[in-house]
Amino acid sequence: MKNKFIYALALAAFVLSSCDETTDTIGSSLTDIKDHLKITTDTFLVSSRSIVVDSVLSRSNNGYLGRIKDPETGAIITGNFMAQFYVQENFKLPEYDKIRSKDENGVFADSCEIRLYFNPSFYGDSLATMKVTAYEMSKPMEEGKLYYSNYDPIEEGYVDGNAYKESKVYTLADLNKSLANRSSSKYQPYISIPLNKEYTDKNGKTYKSYGTYLMQRFYENSNDFKNAYSFVHNVCPGFYIKVDNGIGSMASIYSSQISLFFKMETDSIFEGATLFPGTEEVLQKTVISNDKATMQSLAEDNSCTYLRTPAGIFTELTLPVEEIFNGHENDTLNTAKIVLNQLNSKVDSEYALDNAERLLLVQKDSLFSFFEEGKLYDNKRTFVSSSILSSGNSGTTANIYVFNNISSLVTFMHKLKTEGMKSDANWVSNHPDWNKAVVVPVTITTSSSSQYSASTVMAVNNEMGLTSTRLIGGSANPYTPLKISVIYSKFSDK
Repeated sequence: MKNKFIYALALAAFVLSSCDETTDTIGSSLTDIKDHLKITTDTFLVSSRSIVVDSVLSRSNNGYLGRIKDPETGAIITGNFMAQFYVQENFKLPEYDKIRSKDENGVFADSCEIRLYFNPSFYGDSLATMKVTAYEMSKPMEEGKLYYSNYDPIEEGYVDGNAYKESKVYTLADLNKSLANRSSSKYQPYISIPLNKEYTDKNGKTYKSYGTYLMQRFYENSNDFKNAYSFVHNVCPGFYIKVDNGIGSMASIYSSQISLFFKMETDSIFEGATLFPGTEEVLQKTVISNDKATMQSLAEDNSCTYLRTPAGIFTELTLPVEEIFNGHENDTLNTAKIVLNQLNSKVDSEYALDNAERLLLVQKDSLFSFFEEGKLYDNKRTFVSSSILSSGNSGTTANIYVFNNISSLVTFMHKLKTEGMKSDANWVSNHPDWNKAVVVPVTITTSSSSQYSASTVMAVNNEMGLTSTRLIGGSANPYTPLKISVIYSKFSDK
């Protein structure tokens, strides 16, 4: 393509924004006839393809529970999850003598349940009948171990054949509660799984219920409740919540807890309650079952590329690094911008999956280590898109993901190849992914000290919710080609 030259005002603006000189040297730097800054622009084609990803690192604090039929592909997607529960430091139940729920065997729980609080913006039909089973785990998930979304805790021995288990049939719209109650702004929808059957612990002792087990264990040895580590390793390793039957809904579980109820007395007898929440201090892991054949079939569609979560499909970009630097070896690459255009969904359905909201662009060789090492994007070799998006079934046309400047990554790739070729003539063939980057849907966790302070990025995790996005690209792309726009600069003495 023909290069475009920008002078005068662009020159002044570039120098004012890019130089580190103080104001007393700006005049001389602009008028020194020995230095001439030349700025050029160009565009290059970028090739892309869909790549199937069997699983992703499951590190989100949200769990996903349910089973749905994807209206786009007809594939079945199932979400189960593992949850641990937390106690505060030096946790205490009321004094033993204050408990009025007692019989000849000691204190007991009037009732106990797992509550799974889910976001109101769930996927699917609120009246779809679902059945889940909660299995007590035989051992806890361990800190430092990497759990991917295809991890099967039953096959891996985290749930044995003698596991305590309780099942529950539910709909996300709890019809046991009135419409007025469910419509209240204070209403927090949740799935309740009772834990009121007889429970036998690993030592063979039988208790009236799981809640009774928790209470009696505390009064026998409160030291096992002194912190979350002791509780998880000595009392309650956690539960695996697994979908057994039903199809039509997927809930995003933002909070789980064991709720324990009993009667106690101070001046009068009343119902007491103790909560064991699932929090960031303990582990919550989503387990996803996807149709691999369907994912492979989508990836083979070369008229576009796909992004599918949870797990499923990412988009791979091959950056034209050699073309960008050909003839510009002594230039500075100032900017390199890529715009990914999203295609409208093929599905005309209220249940069409939404588009991914945020995308991470990461060097392909670093795809798994980025998440495993808990890294944050640095705008040097990893980048997050700015986006103008609509939902999956909207007609909005301004659906784009923008990576405003990945020049540092392109420059790094060029340097990597240049240095590698010095010692290995076959370096490129030995490193086939050297100029490849992958686009990955992510969720970003931020925090701020006050409503007036800037947010700080705390975590970048794989998107574990249901999304499906088609992008312009692929080897048989019928639309405008995918391009990268670059700006170079260099000083010359002419």
